[in-house]
Amino acid sequence: MNRDDGFFFRVYEAVKQIPPGRVSTYGAVAAAIGSPGASRMVGWAMNKAFSYPGFVPAHRVVNRNGQLTGKHAFPNADTMQELLESEGVQVSNDQVVDFHEFFWDGFRISGIL
Repeated sequence: MNRDDGFFFRVYEAVKQIPPGRVSTYGAVAAAIGSPGASRMVGWAMNKAFSYPGFVPAHRVVNRNGQLTGKHAFPNADTMQELLESEGVQVSNDQVVDFHEFFWDGFRISGIL
């Protein structure tokens, strides 16, 4: 396991905690795993989430403004939006509508670090 593998594992374990119908941000995930300045690396981890064993709900991680900046990593351009909408999160123009209402930051980090 290289250094990125350990970081990515912590990211994936944190992201698995985001409940259906809620979203979090790259920065919130980074802070939750003890790396508050690593939101860009969280983005890289989300890009590779499909190669991780088990389901990682990468569609629930958006940028700090609620934009679907990670949608390019999904099978097609609409997949991220479709997954969020199937969970009750409204999206318009690649942005979560009422982002602050759906934002979640309730990570339990004891088992991640």
